[in-house]
Amino acid sequence: MDGREAFSAAGRFYRGNIHTHSTRSDGALSPGDVCGLYSAMGYDFLCLSDHFLAAFDFPITDTNEFRGDGFTTILGAEIHAPQNSQSEIWHVLACGLPADFDPPFPDERMESLARRARDAGAFVGIAHPQWSSLTIEDGRALADIAHAVEIWNTGCAIETGRGDGTALLDQLLNGGHRHLTGYATDDAHLKIPDAGGGWMMVKAETNRPDDLLAAMKDGLYYSSQGPAIGAIETAGDTLLVRTSAARMISLVGRGSRAETAYAEDGSLVSAELSLKRVAGDWCRVVVCDGDGKLAWSNPIFPD
Repeated sequence: MDGREAFSAAGRFYRGNIHTHSTRSDGALSPGDVCGLYSAMGYDFLCLSDHFLAAFDFPITDTNEFRGDGFTTILGAEIHAPQNSQSEIWHVLACGLPADFDPPFPDERMESLARRARDAGAFVGIAHPQWSSLTIEDGRALADIAHAVEIWNTGCAIETGRGDGTALLDQLLNGGHRHLTGYATDDAHLKIPDAGGGWMMVKAETNRPDDLLAAMKDGLYYSSQGPAIGAIETAGDTLLVRTSAARMISLVGRGSRAETAYAEDGSLVSAELSLKRVAGDWCRVVVCDGDGKLAWSNPIFPD
């Protein structure tokens, strides 16, 4: 998969959030109220990923009744098992679980639980790596099971200043895990103003759950806090990028490799960025608007 493919694939972009909580675990609002909030904010889909823990009776929150009028839901959960490098339980997102997914077995570790979730059809993401202080060894433990790394988490940013997870994704890309993508979310618990701060734009033919999940697993999405990415394509050794009004459009790669277009007044709507320094390796597009809000492409692999 390649981050450019989201802009050439058939279909349209659907806005969604896949990491959110309700009163079925530690959220402030009922499932219906959470779904209603996101629908009112203009989202096309939502996954209520309540904490899959014994304390909450291992919920796979049923949101089917809240679908309609162009808004759909995907069943899922934030799954937990021992143990990461900080001697804490893992937090892993499993979007697309069946309603009868089995709780962790006695002494089951996350590598096994995450594999079961993936085998059951879920899109599996390594949640808030910076908030959890995950190391590269942690990342490697799940890299061949996960589809993606959570590269932005609004709740973690507001509460602890640890919302950015791009460092772990980049290190894993450096290590050759080229299948991994990066998604943004808000992880809203709705006890603080954490809803709507980061989302995915998934390219699919419809917003049916199966179509959205297939597109996510194929990496056909970009992520945003606000800016829109309209196109990413290649002409020779140049990457052509079109966006909504931006202050910065940057191509970032291994180490400090980067190419950047910048306009202090936030008037950029396109950029032509050289791929020469990242040829044969990987890069990502990052966009920053005049308010400091970001958007991220999935990894791109220039020839």
